[in-house]
This record gives sequence, C-alpha cells and structure tokens, in this order.
Amino acid sequence: MITIKKQRNYIPQDLNISWENLSPIFEELQHRNINSAAELEQWLRDKSELEAALEEDFAWRYIKMSCDTANEQLVTDFQYFATEIEPKIAPIANQLNKKLVENEFVDELDQQKYFVYLRGVRKALELFREENIPLFTELQVKQQKYQGITGAMSVEINGQEYTLEQASNFLKDTDRNVRQNAWETIQKRRLADKDDLNILFDELVKLRHQVAINAGFENYRDYMFQALGRFDYTPKDCYKFAEAIENEIVPILKEQADQRMEALGLDTLRPWDLDVSTTGKPALKPFQNGNDLIDKSIACFNQIDSSLGEKLAFMKENHLFDVESRKGKAPGGYNYPLAETGAPFIFMNSANSLRDLTTMVHEGGHAIHTFLTANLELNDFKHCPSEVAELASMSMELISMDQWNVYFDKEEDLIRAKKEQLIDVLKTLPWVAVIDQFQHWIYTNPDHNAADREEAFKQIYTRFGAGFANWTDLEQQFGNVWQKQLHLFEVPFYYIEYAIAQLGAIAVWKNYKENPEQGLQQYLDALSLGYTKPMNEIYETAGIKFDFSAEYIQELAAFVKSELNKLA
Repeated sequence: MITIKKQRNYIPQDLNISWENLSPIFEELQHRNINSAAELEQWLRDKSELEAALEEDFAWRYIKMSCDTANEQLVTDFQYFATEIEPKIAPIANQLNKKLVENEFVDELDQQKYFVYLRGVRKALELFREENIPLFTELQVKQQKYQGITGAMSVEINGQEYTLEQASNFLKDTDRNVRQNAWETIQKRRLADKDDLNILFDELVKLRHQVAINAGFENYRDYMFQALGRFDYTPKDCYKFAEAIENEIVPILKEQADQRMEALGLDTLRPWDLDVSTTGKPALKPFQNGNDLIDKSIACFNQIDSSLGEKLAFMKENHLFDVESRKGKAPGGYNYPLAETGAPFIFMNSANSLRDLTTMVHEGGHAIHTFLTANLELNDFKHCPSEVAELASMSMELISMDQWNVYFDKEEDLIRAKKEQLIDVLKTLPWVAVIDQFQHWIYTNPDHNAADREEAFKQIYTRFGAGFANWTDLEQQFGNVWQKQLHLFEVPFYYIEYAIAQLGAIAVWKNYKENPEQGLQQYLDALSLGYTKPMNEIYETAGIKFDFSAEYIQELAAFVKSELNKLA
C-alpha cells in the first residue's frame, strides 16, 4: 500500500466514488457564494481537491484494466466511471468554469500565476457542447476495445507461446531465417485482427468527426488543435516540420541503413533485418527480469542524482510498477500520475531487451516529473502539454546514458547500447512525422474507407523511408503497419509532441554534456513548473529553445551524429 497520501481538507477522507456521493459536493461548489478574491482562490483549491480524487480513482481503474484486459470485472469498473460518472460531471464542470470566469473577483487573481490556467479554462468553455458528452462516453468505451483486441494477441514459435513483445526479441537473432520466421509469424497474427481493428477505427473516426462538427469545426484535426491547447504552433507548422525531417533526417538514416546492409553482407534490407545488431553478436540483455530492471534503474537514477533514485525506490516500495510482458496485458507502456497521492504508476511490457531499458528510463523521466509537480497548488497546474511531458521523458533517456554502466558489465556492450540508442533517437523523428501526417490525412478526409486509409499510409510511410527496408511481396503487411500504433486508436493527435520533445531532449542533453550540474538543474527547474508558464518559457527554463525549424533540426542532428562518431 502507498505509505503517503495527502490530507483532504474539503472532501471526506473516505469518499466512495459514486454519483450519489459526488453530486452534493458538485452542488456545493456550484452554489457557493464567493465574496472576495481570497474566497475565489479557496474555491479553486476545493475544486482542485475533488478533481484530484476523481483523477486518481479513474487512474486506478485504467491501470488495473490495462494490467489484466481479460478480467471482465476490471473492464466493468472502468466502464462504470466512463459511462456513469464522467458524463454527469462534464456539464457541471462546464458550469464551474463559467462560474470562475464570470466571477467579479477573477481579475483580482494574480494574473501571472493564473494566466495559463485561465487561458485553458476559457478555451474549454469555447469548445464545450452538451451534445458531445454522450459521444465522448462512447469514444471512451470504444477506444478501450483496442486494448482488449491487442492484449489477446500471442504467437507460437518453436512450440512455445509468446506475447508479440516477447516474440519481437527473435528479430534480433543473428540467424536470418529465425528473424524472418518470427517477423512473418508476428505479422500473420496482426493481420488476423486487421478487419476488426479497421471496423473499430472507422467507428472512432466517425464519432470524432461528429464531435468536431458539433463544436463548429470543419474537421477533427482543427478541433483537436484547439482542444489540446496548441497555442504555440499550427497544422501548417506540422507540415513544415515533416518536410524538414524528410530533408534533414531521412538522408542520415538512409546512410545508416546502407551501412547496415553492408555490415550484414546483404543485397537488400528486409523488414526482419532492421533490429539485429550489425556486430554479429547476440542482442544485448541489460537485465535479467522485471525486478532486476527496476533495481538497476534505481541505481542508474541514483548515480545521476540521489534524489531521483529515491523517487523510483519509493515507487518500488509501494508496488507502483508492472513491467513484465504477459498475455492478457494491454500493449505499450505509460507513466500514470496518481493525482492525489503525488506519485505515479509505471506500466510497460518488458521482454528483457535494450528497448525495455530505454522505455524504463523514458517512463522514469515522466515519473520524476510527476513527483516534482506533486505539490503545485492546483491539480490543473500539473496538467502539462505533451510537448513538455515528453521533454521530461525523452531527455531522461539521453541524460541517463552516462550511467548505463549499471546495466552492462562490458565496456563494448555499453558502447553498443549507446550507439543503438542514438540511432533510435534519429529514427524517432521520421516515424513521428509518418503518424502525424497520417492523422492529418485521416481527419481531413473523414469519408475515407479502410482501403483509402491503407493507401494513404503507404504513400506517407514511403515518403519517410518506409523503415528503410524493401517491402516487395509484403503489400498486406506494409499497409497494416499503422495498426500497431495505439495512439491512433486511444489518444488521437498525441504524437507530433514526441518529435518536438525529441529535439528539446537533444538540446537538454547537449547542455548536460557541457555542464552536468547546471544542465540537470535547468531540466529539473523546468519540470518543476508544471504548466504554470507558457510552453516557450518552460523550454527557456530548461536552457533550450522551443523551435523546430529546419536549421535547428540540422544543428541538433549534427550534434547527435558527432556523438555517434565518438562511439565508433
């Protein structure tokens, strides 16, 4: 059990989350008389306390369900919140937002302190439509089906059953026949559910488009740019960013792919040749099992700064990890903040690979962010835009590299791990561009069908190198690659942030390499702000620019390339 939980001052300590218990609390907030700026601030704190309790209750429902997607009771518990509580809260939350902005004392609040928060509240009021509430409920329930379908996926290789995450380890085997067999087996399993996932996605697109139309937008893309609070860039900027990645990063990766082909002694790279080490050595194994991964990560964070290691150790002590892959577990990985407790839960699907190490330090970066913002005055101050949240995680992937000796006994393995990580940093950028541009196409062409969607994906993926592999005679598999990306199903338009944050992370790492103490402090200072400052100010606090111009991409890519050359 979690050893520390914040004292409640407004809602009952033992509040059972049901609508019957919540309704009177919301009514009190709605009808409370507010006679001064001080009373308005107290009202905000009380509202925040209720929101934190609700968020944590929902968090546990989601966590438990994703840890065991086959458990019908856990699915029912999640759906109860989504169908019985959230739809009732939505119109009241809108009324509370109105009460705030229309209050006579709102202009007496510290405008510097509340600027970002009030800007978000006004945007939420602008977008709110009563008729979208049942659509959001339906979307919440349907999106969860992706977890159920993909969580049930497993394959048999050499007479043994593996989850897809576990089976992907065979793609690192030095025997090409083993790799090809594993890749084909995995793809065959994915294709078995292709039609079901396409039907599900068609339903999601239709619902999302209707949400946008109801809110007065031409399409869901334009609606989501407003709903996500993208005050700092536009769809046009995303197209330019994609073009810059195509021109600056894709050629570097094409060069890397040609070197890979030569090192492996092949005439052409196939999709099953992309993950095997070019050294001719077996895949790196940085840890033995889930517990070993957690312990080594605590040691790694301790070596960066003892206060960081302590935070992960607290999580271990309170059972706030579920890291090993198993059948019936949802795919992917996440760090879920527990809003009231002030700690997070890390979920991932470890299969004892290098990628799992980077996933752990990535989610560990999110976890540090959760701890650093835990004591901000309002719950909403902790709700960072993804461009900031992912800066926390992706910077930690790079900052932690100098301490990866805790995972590797041999210097040659450590060097190999760092090289693979830096190549992955560059590979992130075109894949993000693919998923982002694909979403722009999907939602500005809402009447498309599954065949149109597949064709659009192929064209976009090809533009950014298509993984730098030869897909001849693999048309079906090629057109279906997008279905593995859970963000498309569960969190639409959450992806460009990874590329923006990846650039920021490279800049943070560059600062850290030049001055470790100052670089780390600037990074932690930026995270500690939560979302109390505009995004560009948060980036400036980290000692970096909020910039994704072609020139900046070129500069940072050159730095990564130079660091790669040092490892050669």
